[in-house]
Amino acid sequence: MIPSDILLNIIRQQASQPVYPAIQALADQIRATHTNTAAILFYGSCLRAGDDRGGMVDLYVLVDQYRTAYPSKTVALLNRLLPPNVFYLEVPHDGRQVRAKYAVLSLEDFERGSSVQWFHSYLWGRFSQPVAFAYSRSEAVTDRVVHSLARSVLTLIRRAIPCTKSPFPARELWFKGLSLSYRAELRTEKPDKLAGLIRRFPDYYETVTRAAMPAIPFQVSVKSAGHPVIYDARISRRTRFISRQTWRIRFIQGKMLSVMRLLKAAFTFAGGIDYIQWKIERHTGVRVELSPRLRRRPVLAACILAIRLYRRDGFR
Repeated sequence: MIPSDILLNIIRQQASQPVYPAIQALADQIRATHTNTAAILFYGSCLRAGDDRGGMVDLYVLVDQYRTAYPSKTVALLNRLLPPNVFYLEVPHDGRQVRAKYAVLSLEDFERGSSVQWFHSYLWGRFSQPVAFAYSRSEAVTDRVVHSLARSVLTLIRRAIPCTKSPFPARELWFKGLSLSYRAELRTEKPDKLAGLIRRFPDYYETVTRAAMPAIPFQVSVKSAGHPVIYDARISRRTRFISRQTWRIRFIQGKMLSVMRLLKAAFTFAGGIDYIQWKIERHTGVRVELSPRLRRRPVLAACILAIRLYRRDGFR
């Protein structure tokens, strides 16, 4: 699937919106830490809310190579084997502390993870949603990232249409696609929150859907050209069945990968165990306590967290 110029322009315009100074302060600190940074993407709840106060900023840091992104070869190897690595960051800004968690990924892996050839939705599910550049090293890097964002949109729509009851408006298609994508991780978001993701940028989802449809390899027609546009997709029962089963495989694979990434956090940065606890409670509602003795042994603590999470049905 090749993104059209219309789709690329829509995404470029959205991603080029200026970020506020607190986000820029975080980006500057990250660039000082990872000197081979190609781009920094701002996404998530703070972007949707238009404010970082009281929240934790989500950033993705795209680097040229893992081995030059860290002083530690072990951390670089872990990033390559199971990307991304996730870190916690605080910076002072305007008399307060701005907090962020940022993920490090190579630009090459980012491009690969947005394509329809990439099975799991970890990247194309995230980056089909609106993002903003906190930093881009060059126009060439911006072009590569924008193309990857457009491919993410195309991939999610292609994977979601066979699971969406027809006819449908864009908001129903995206609700289904994001619901499936979230279920393929430890993130169990409520329906009203998922609907809120779409309501925050209604024009974005409406326009990218319209621009993406000509590239989708299904028989999709416009049933009603009003506002919103209503689409009708003619898809065989066999294709719909295969799509549902494929998503079930993603659910299982995604839970396993999510836990492995959380366990990896115990190795990659100070305070990793605290981050794991926070992440588990936020996305599963399960609170897993650890004794001070276990906290001094992060590898063992991470394994015990995974076992306790499983026993308390945290993988549902």
